[in-house]
Amino acid sequence: MKVFVLYTLARLGLFCVAYGLIWLIFFQWIEWDALSAFYTAIIALVLSAIASFLLLGGLRDALAFQVQERAGRARTAYEARRSAEDDD
Repeated sequence: MKVFVLYTLARLGLFCVAYGLIWLIFFQWIEWDALSAFYTAIIALVLSAIASFLLLGGLRDALAFQVQERAGRARTAYEARRSAEDDD
């Protein structure tokens, strides 16, 4: 669970940084309203997704390993319950 929280916080941090940078670059030229904030969020989402793909490979791999390991344990427990049910 710790890796999931770290990965999620890192993704959120990248989004906030991207949004802040876009705002800092364009705040003088754009009239800020709900629509421009929405478009800025869309652009920041795309940029942070690209950045997370490039920068967070280690955390993503650790998260994938943790999910795979947990799924294996759940599968083993399910098979054990199923075989115990068959024995009855």
